[in-house]
Amino acid sequence: MSSVATTPNVTWKLPDRGRVGIICLITTETALFTIFVVAYLFYIGKSLSGPFPKDVLEFPTWATIVLLSSSLTVFMAEHSIKHKRMGAFKLWLALTILMGAEFLRQTGIEWYKLIEHDHLTISTNLFGTTFYSLVGLHASHVTIGLILLLLTLLISLRGGMNAQSRRFEFLSWYWHFVDCVWIVVFTVVYIVGR
Repeated sequence: MSSVATTPNVTWKLPDRGRVGIICLITTETALFTIFVVAYLFYIGKSLSGPFPKDVLEFPTWATIVLLSSSLTVFMAEHSIKHKRMGAFKLWLALTILMGAEFLRQTGIEWYKLIEHDHLTISTNLFGTTFYSLVGLHASHVTIGLILLLLTLLISLRGGMNAQSRRFEFLSWYWHFVDCVWIVVFTVVYIVGR
């Protein structure tokens, strides 16, 4: 008696375009940040004149806590919209926006001090060039994320987010990416680079 293995009829379907799109975006952005991080690491200690990182940089503890905590609030917003709890979604989303805005405010305070009091600008030395390029690139991504989160909140306040959990999931992936990048930037700039 011969045994013939039968395989179930499996049909292949195209991957979700939204998932593929956000994965491609995050991959591209990872490559971009990698270039800036490598440049920062390459030029550490090569400035011929001050100010130097150890002289002017302070640990952005509060900014880091706030930004990394916003990953939890965006996760809670995503969980809420998936379970159609729109009131909770709006609350968690608003908290995420406030935390992102506080992070940018703290970055602005840091930059004001560095520029006005420490006289470190993007053209001062290699440290200034690489610092503002890397931290500024991250801050621009936080700004883009905040704009998208704010638009999402405005749409939800008008009642237009009821069935958009899939799209918000992709936005939350972007926000988690921005938070993960901050861990790398923080480590490279404020720990390794000092």
